[in-house]
Amino acid sequence: MIRCDVRRRSAMSAGRLVLLMVGAGAQGFAASPGPQGVWPVNPIAAPRDQPYVGPIRLDVDASHLMHRTVHVRETIPVGGPDLVLLYPKWLPGTHAPEGEIDRLAGIKMSADGAPVTWTRDPVDVNAFRVHLGHHATSVTVEFDYLSPIGAQFGALEMSPDIALLEWNELVLYPAGYYTRQIPVDAALTLPADFRFGTALEAETTAGATTHFKRTMLETLVDSPVYSGRYAARIDLDPNGKAPVHLDLFADRPDELAASETQIGAYRSLVQQAYKLFGSHHYDHYDFLFSLSDQVQQQGLEHHQSSEDGSDPESFVKWDATAFDRDLLPHEFTHSWNGKFRRPADLWTPNYDVPMQDSLLWVYEGQTEYWGQVLAARSGLRTQQQALDQLALFVAYYGSLSGGGWRSVADTTNDEIINPRRPQSWADYQRFEDYYVVGSLIWLDADTLIRERSNGARSLDDFARRFFGINDGSFVTVTYTFDDVVKALNAVEPYDWAGFLRERLDAVGKPLPLDGLKRGGYRLVYSDVPNDLETASEQQRKRVDLRFSIGVEIDDKDSPGQLSQVMWGSAAYRAGLTAGGRILAVNGVAYSADQLKFAIRAAHDQGKPIEIIVQTGDRFSVARVDYTEGLRFPHLERVGAEKSTLDQILAPRS
Repeated sequence: MIRCDVRRRSAMSAGRLVLLMVGAGAQGFAASPGPQGVWPVNPIAAPRDQPYVGPIRLDVDASHLMHRTVHVRETIPVGGPDLVLLYPKWLPGTHAPEGEIDRLAGIKMSADGAPVTWTRDPVDVNAFRVHLGHHATSVTVEFDYLSPIGAQFGALEMSPDIALLEWNELVLYPAGYYTRQIPVDAALTLPADFRFGTALEAETTAGATTHFKRTMLETLVDSPVYSGRYAARIDLDPNGKAPVHLDLFADRPDELAASETQIGAYRSLVQQAYKLFGSHHYDHYDFLFSLSDQVQQQGLEHHQSSEDGSDPESFVKWDATAFDRDLLPHEFTHSWNGKFRRPADLWTPNYDVPMQDSLLWVYEGQTEYWGQVLAARSGLRTQQQALDQLALFVAYYGSLSGGGWRSVADTTNDEIINPRRPQSWADYQRFEDYYVVGSLIWLDADTLIRERSNGARSLDDFARRFFGINDGSFVTVTYTFDDVVKALNAVEPYDWAGFLRERLDAVGKPLPLDGLKRGGYRLVYSDVPNDLETASEQQRKRVDLRFSIGVEIDDKDSPGQLSQVMWGSAAYRAGLTAGGRILAVNGVAYSADQLKFAIRAAHDQGKPIEIIVQTGDRFSVARVDYTEGLRFPHLERVGAEKSTLDQILAPRS
């Protein structure tokens, strides 16, 4: 009783104190000195799922390639006295606010033919408030999009022979509506001798201008256009359920020379994907594939197409370019995983609502897994090349020091934190590990399902169950973490929630390699690189010594240029950093062979390697204390029984 009274008295005293504080404030306690917050008084309308008043007329002139500029003119119906136009900020596929608003110039607006003024929203700089001043039926907007004129200004989208066009860079759209409710009539003018590829359907073509069939803004932005002077279109599924084409654009006409064997591998990719997912979610699909070192080499997914870029010699030097051949399988997989089925917190109603990336280890991680698997199953890579790539993944991501302070789950924020800007210490900062480490988690899951079911079931069954639903439907179906766990349990009952969280949230633990072990392989090192790595080094003119002294060197433009130094490595301890340039090794002018010779000699003699380095206008001598010799990763078979990993990589009949 006494204790109870004490507690009651304490509570009453606390309550009186709160009342006194509130009362004092109400009686005029002065606000603290200093500025007070000012909040927007005219917020931008939230998107509503209702039809816009009419179609936007969008005319894009991309015929001025010498200056790398695109002129845009659009006419937008007006549904009321207020109009706010938005420039896309949060972009599908990049999972981040990467809209290049700074590239717009020369913005002019008029309403029913009379000039009107506009002001940029003071809070959201991607929003433009149009001051109509009178009732208007339409607003005409003109602006120029200034594509980068050099690599120092951003990834190159145009060259004299190729133009890569994304509609999200070329449109302003009305606030307050879902993008799937805004119709657009788009027209595109290209150089007269250019051909193009896109998932959009052409309605009419007159000279160099093509008018596309009316579509919704959501579909337009999801349907980029690749174009070029030297182009080829290859049918990858003749007489198939839905047309699939490989649209090639090259710097030179001879780089388009694809053999029947090479085309056969891409045709096999389509069939192996159908066997995996058991469905498709497009009425036609286009791989937009640039073979160029004059424009950016990227991969970006879309529902009915993908943006792909690779080495100009991808076909003419087929045997030397297998290192990049998982690109199209990865982006094709996204038609199912990412575009048709999408994380619920990543789907947004328009391009200015923030995205959340918490499930990128499914969206990108499982796509990375299937990209590697389908590259092998289709014959785009040999099984040995697939194993070589996996060895490089396991070696590199197993050596990252960033795992000591960051989880894989935390890296799903990386696109928002750092939209792929260069990093000083990439292995320590850890960047987008949800791709490759995510794929290793899914290898772990695949082999565990196979082990528990005695080979009766696999992750293929999950793919068909989860991504293969609603065959032929274009309507996006969202999912949550619980949906993923439920689908896994339907394939093989297990504590999948615990399995995933343990691997995603771990900090300071080894790389999840149970899948490699169950698959029948282990990581080993030798003093000779595997064949895939050798081809990559020769074609890209890079020297990969990350697993010995801890450096990667780019010899393409400036021999000896340090592109990466591994945190805590022997090179790091000697004071080397990325950006420096190796001039000499043990008193002899730098070459890749001389550096490798010095590493071998240090192993035999037990002496440090002396390296002269230039960093800016400073020269220094670094003594790298390393005596373990050259180390390159390989996968080695374990045991005599049939390998589960070999079965995973084998084509489906």
